[in-house]
Amino acid sequence: MKQHNLSFIPTALSLFFTLLITQQVKATTTLNSTENQGNETDRAALWAIKTQLIDRRGVLSSWNRSIHHCNWEGITCGLTHNRVTVLDLHTKGLAGTISPFIGNLSFLRIIRLTNNSLYGHIPPEIGRLFRLESLYLFNNSLTGEIPSNISGCINLQLISMPYNNLHGKLPTEFGSLINLKWLWMYSNHFSGPLFDVIANLTSLELIDGRFNEFSGTIPDTISRMTNLSWLGLSSNILTGTIPSSIFNLSSLMDLELSFNQLHGSIPANIAFTLPVLRFLQLSNNYFSGSLPISLTNLTSLQVIELSSNNFTGTVPLDFGNLYNLQILSLSDNNLVGDINFISSLVNCSTLEVLDLQSNYFTGILPQVIANLSTDLTWFGIDQNPISGEIPIGITNLINLRFIGMGRSELIGTIPQDIGKLQNLERLFVNSNKLSGEIPASLGNLSYLSKLSLDNNQFQGQIPASLGDCANLLYLYLSRNRFNGSLPNELFAKTHFVEFHLAQNQLEGSLPMEIGRQINIEYFDVSKNKFFGTIPTVFSSLTALQKLYMADNVFHGPIPPSFTSLKSLTEVDLSQNNLSGQFPEYFSSLHLIYLNLSYNNFEGRVPTKGVFANASAIGRGLIGNNRLCGGIPELHLPTCVENERKKRRVSRALKLAIIVTSAFLAVLAMVTWIWLYFTRHNRKTKLASSDELVKEPYLKVSYDMLLKATDGFCHENLLGSGSFGSVFKGTLDGKTVAVKVLNLQKRGGSKSFMAECEALKNIRHRNLVGILTACSSTDFQRNDFKALVYEFMPNGSLDRWLHECGNLSLLQRLDIAIDVAHALNYLHCECESSIVHCDLKPSNILIDHDMVAHVADFGLAKVLNQPLHPNQSSSIGIRGTVGYVAPEYGLGGEVSPEADLYSFGILLLELMTRKRPTDNMFKEDFNLHMYAKGALPDKVLQIVETTLLEPENEEPDNNEPINQATLQKRDECMISVVKIGVACSNQFPSKRMEISVAIRELQQAREILLNPRRRHNRARGREI
Repeated sequence: MKQHNLSFIPTALSLFFTLLITQQVKATTTLNSTENQGNETDRAALWAIKTQLIDRRGVLSSWNRSIHHCNWEGITCGLTHNRVTVLDLHTKGLAGTISPFIGNLSFLRIIRLTNNSLYGHIPPEIGRLFRLESLYLFNNSLTGEIPSNISGCINLQLISMPYNNLHGKLPTEFGSLINLKWLWMYSNHFSGPLFDVIANLTSLELIDGRFNEFSGTIPDTISRMTNLSWLGLSSNILTGTIPSSIFNLSSLMDLELSFNQLHGSIPANIAFTLPVLRFLQLSNNYFSGSLPISLTNLTSLQVIELSSNNFTGTVPLDFGNLYNLQILSLSDNNLVGDINFISSLVNCSTLEVLDLQSNYFTGILPQVIANLSTDLTWFGIDQNPISGEIPIGITNLINLRFIGMGRSELIGTIPQDIGKLQNLERLFVNSNKLSGEIPASLGNLSYLSKLSLDNNQFQGQIPASLGDCANLLYLYLSRNRFNGSLPNELFAKTHFVEFHLAQNQLEGSLPMEIGRQINIEYFDVSKNKFFGTIPTVFSSLTALQKLYMADNVFHGPIPPSFTSLKSLTEVDLSQNNLSGQFPEYFSSLHLIYLNLSYNNFEGRVPTKGVFANASAIGRGLIGNNRLCGGIPELHLPTCVENERKKRRVSRALKLAIIVTSAFLAVLAMVTWIWLYFTRHNRKTKLASSDELVKEPYLKVSYDMLLKATDGFCHENLLGSGSFGSVFKGTLDGKTVAVKVLNLQKRGGSKSFMAECEALKNIRHRNLVGILTACSSTDFQRNDFKALVYEFMPNGSLDRWLHECGNLSLLQRLDIAIDVAHALNYLHCECESSIVHCDLKPSNILIDHDMVAHVADFGLAKVLNQPLHPNQSSSIGIRGTVGYVAPEYGLGGEVSPEADLYSFGILLLELMTRKRPTDNMFKEDFNLHMYAKGALPDKVLQIVETTLLEPENEEPDNNEPINQATLQKRDECMISVVKIGVACSNQFPSKRMEISVAIRELQQAREILLNPRRRHNRARGREI
């Protein structure tokens, strides 16, 4: 056999393994190099994110360059590649903006930044994060629109961004997030048709877009979202009907569509098509038809809210199967039938709200109410023709906070142990046929804020124990049969806002303790038997607006101290025995109604204030037979002076005639001499005078303005207002703003005349200058009116405040001072005072040098001037909701104080960056109250967070910020908020004067600047 030489094999194997190990080493080296490079990218991105955050609690102290970034607080890295996968900084007290470098964290799967004070826009660089699965931005102050390139986050499954200030339409690219399952975006300002964008996102399980401005209809194609379990779109502007296909989504658990403009009916078979439904909320729409009987078969139902619709018919009788029911709200509909169906709710052991108000339910109120759930907090059956007595056992429902049984036909008494309901806040049993005495145990209700028992048949004395209700603000006991005197204790601990005791049989004098009620606004004890004099302590009730004491037995004069009641708007003291000199000081108050009839006043009636308005005074002076003077419409006799005074006047008149004649003779001689010596240079002086005459306004026509604005094209549109649109144009080579009035809209012509009248003779550096006006016809011979103004290149304060969002504190102060100077000029320095009537950020324009100019005088009123033929003496409500003074809503006269209110709101908006129409301000809560409640210790919690950032002038290179500078900055902001609150006081007479506001704003500016100057001089530079 042939032998083979195999000696080369060991050498070949050795060479093979050597090459293999070399390749592995190279691959490992390359991998490690790539990993290190990625880690450095992540580290640099995180450091950039940190530099744009304000870390108030120091929670980012672990973000230290000496520590690996995977060990920093809030950072999670992957186990295999050490790349950042989770950025979790929720509830860390952070402020600032989201850095665009977040887009470099390419391995991110979760971003959680909830419950902070972040502002600014969502950076578009977030679209690079294609691995991102969850984005949590809940409860911040983010603004702007959702970036269109969010579509790059193709793996996104969850988006949570409620409680921000985001706005605009959702970008169409949003519809490409096909993996999206959960979408939370409630409490923002999103608008436009929602379903046009998300129609193809068939993986969606939850849509929560409540409290936005989404519009359009709900399409039938929603049936493709077969996994949808939550649809929440309450408080939007949706229209049309609910498509029948939505009731085929068998997985739907929550359907929340309240406060929209939807109509239609609820399908009869809803229990079979939506078997797991928990929340059915359709209130405040236009739904009609009857309530389906199958509704009571939905055993998972927790909430049924169908109030404020047009539902008719009866209510399904048996709710006994709805063991989980917590809220049943059917108020404000047209439902009928026996109220006894309440009995079936006894089995609903978790029921908290039962609201059946304003329907047509009949029958006797069942005693079984006493067996309802002890979790019940709200029981409302107001305005139903229900009879029977209030069940004694209702006091078993110890968690009740609201009882509404008013405007019904109940009889009997209030249960004596009503005081057991320790949590009760509001009790309404008004307008029934209840009788007996008020239980003394009501005094045990320490949380009671509103008690309404008026228009019944209650009798006896008002219990002194009511004075123990320290939180009682509103007391309504009118139109009953109460007798005796008012107990002093009633005013011991209470702080009434409204106090109504009219049409009873009360007697005695008014207690002096009334003087403690410094918050009272409405006081009515008319048609009783009170006697004595009007207490002088009324002078301490400085918040009092409406005072009704008619038809009693009061005597003596009205206390002169009434002059301190600057908030009074309505007074009725008629049908008493009051006497003395007529109270002329009422003319200095801002009264809109005064009735002093059938008393014994004497003397001269003034002609100013409320006495100048015959409709306001009406028949309010009749029955006082010794009055004289007043305006002719009152038909009072002329005041006759005594003979001695007439003789003194006659002698004084003769002496005046002699002295005047001598003076005129001397004056004539002096005048003749002066004319003689000045006649030769008359022409020179006239020529000099002519040089001072202003150049006449440029005459413009419709054709000229049409060309100047390129045919009023949309590209030149600067904005639109109540009565017209403003276009950018070029006239004689100069850029101008052309306001074209919409004469088709009611008030357009009046707005043009008002603006011309206000601006024709005024000039000020902080008012937008008018260049000329045009009153002509267009090519179709339609009336055409326009005003031409100086062009303001930096737009409106509204844009700077709510869109740009980068005004410094100093800039805001300068703008506020500019506006204040403009108001001071209009109110105090013009020949006739001018009230602007529509002061708001969109009517304040900024020039090239960031100087503010007040604009838009379309609602302005020149005071002490006869009305133009096109003007109306009736003002209605002048201004814009949120900025308009409250007295205008009550028909008050135009006044500079109303501009002060608008200015105060403007100051608060400057500091908080919250519009007065923000969703958070509802019912009686407004921006003024929001700011006032923060004074003085919580102001820094309400001001815009950007104002708390270190500004450009502050130290660099990570040097500590000068604490004196920060302290003075904070003092400045507190001072400005105080001024805003003082100017926007509800009562005109209490508002800070504009001259005082200017002085204090300038002092605030000095507070801000002085420490900066000292600090920067110390560092070798001067501001």
